[in-house]
Amino acid sequence: MATAETAGGRAPAWRGGFGRLWTAAVVSRFGDALRTTALPLLAVQLTDDPLVIASVTACGYVPWLLFGLLGGAVADRVDQRRAMWAVDLVRGLLVAGFALAVGLGHASIPLLLVLAFSLTTLQTLFDNASTALLPSLVDREALGSANARLMTGQQLAGGLLAGPFVPLLLTAGAAMPFVADASTYLLAAALVATLRIRPPEPEPRPAGSTLRAEIGEGLRTLRRDPALRAVCVATLLCNIGMGALIATLVLHVTRWLHGGQTAYAAAMTAYTAGSLAGGFVAQRIARRTGRVRALLLAGTVQTASLLLAGTVRHLAAFLAAMALLGAMGMVWNVNQVTLMQQRSPESMVGRIASAFRTASTSGAPVGALLGGAVAGAFGLNGPALLAAVLFTLAVTSLIPARKADVPVVAPDDDATTAHAVR
Repeated sequence: MATAETAGGRAPAWRGGFGRLWTAAVVSRFGDALRTTALPLLAVQLTDDPLVIASVTACGYVPWLLFGLLGGAVADRVDQRRAMWAVDLVRGLLVAGFALAVGLGHASIPLLLVLAFSLTTLQTLFDNASTALLPSLVDREALGSANARLMTGQQLAGGLLAGPFVPLLLTAGAAMPFVADASTYLLAAALVATLRIRPPEPEPRPAGSTLRAEIGEGLRTLRRDPALRAVCVATLLCNIGMGALIATLVLHVTRWLHGGQTAYAAAMTAYTAGSLAGGFVAQRIARRTGRVRALLLAGTVQTASLLLAGTVRHLAAFLAAMALLGAMGMVWNVNQVTLMQQRSPESMVGRIASAFRTASTSGAPVGALLGGAVAGAFGLNGPALLAAVLFTLAVTSLIPARKADVPVVAPDDDATTAHAVR
C-alpha cells in the first residue's frame, strides 16, 4: 500500500490505486448529478401529475430498502473490484440505452421508473463493494484521509460542478445529460478494472451457508459492537431529521423566511460550500478527539445549527446554519464510515456497511413524511426544530460509546490489512 506522511498524520498516496479509485468515484458522481438533475426535468415534460413525478425520486430509495442488506452480503462474497467495474459497465449500458430512447422520442414515465429502480438496485452492490475495497488500497491509519478525499471530491463534482452543466447539455438535446452520464460510468468502469489489488483471502464458509444467514451474522456483529451499534442508531435518527428538513426546505426559505428562488439556491450553495470545508477538517478533528468524539462534536454543532435555523427568522442566519450543517455533516460522514471500516471484521465490511446505508436510506423518506406533517400542523419552521430534537437524541445515544473509540493512528497489522500489488 502507498501512504504519505503529512503534518497531521498519514494520508493515502495517489499511486498504488487510490488515485484511480478517487478519479473513478468523482467522475461517476459527476455523471450521477447530471442524471438526477435531468430526470425530474424530463419527468415534468412527460406528465404534470405530482405523485407520478415524485415516484421517480422514490424509486431511488426503494431498492435500498429491498436489497440493501443483500447487496452487502454479496459484496463480502465476491471480488469487490470486479463487482464494481461490472456494475458500472452495466449501468453505463443501461443509461446509454435510455439516452438513445430519449433521443429518438421514446421516453416515457414507465421507462424513467425502470431506469431509476434498476440503477439504484445495482448501486446497492457497488457502494458496499466500494466501502469494502478501500481498506485493500490504503493502510488502516490512512483510511480517514482517504474517505475525506473521496467524499470531498464527490461533493465538489456533484454539488458544485455538475449543476451548471445541465442547462448547457440540455441546449444540445434532452438526451445529452444521459449520454454524459453513460460516458462517466464507462470511464469509471475502465479505471476500476485497471486496479491491481491482491484481495484478502476469504474466510471459509460453513457448508450450506446462505446469504440470509450471512446477513444475520453481519447484523449480530453490528449489534454486539457498542460503538457501531450506537453510531448506526444515531445515523438513522440524524437522517430522519435531515429528511424532514430537506423535504420542506423550499417552503422554509420561500415562505417562512420570505426569500425567493435566489435565496433557496443560496441556501443549497451554502450547504455545499460547508460540506467542502468539512472535508478538509474532518480528519484534523478526529486526530484531536478520536472518531466517536468527532461524531459527538459534529452532532452537537448540527443541533445548534438547526435551532438557529428554526428560531431566527433572518436569511443570513439561515445561510450560516446551512453552512455549518454541511460542514459538520461531512465531518460526521467521514468519521462514521472510517469508524465502521476500522471496527468491522474484514470479512464483514460489506454487510455492516449495508446495514448503515439501509438505515440511512430508510430514515430519509420517513423524515420527509414527518417533516410535511409537522410543517402543516405546527408551522413551516417546525421541521427544523423537529430535526434539532432528533439530532439531540442522536448525540445522546452516542455518549455511552465514547469510550469505545478507535485510535486514529492504528498499528499496521498484517492480520487486518490487505495489500495492493504494485
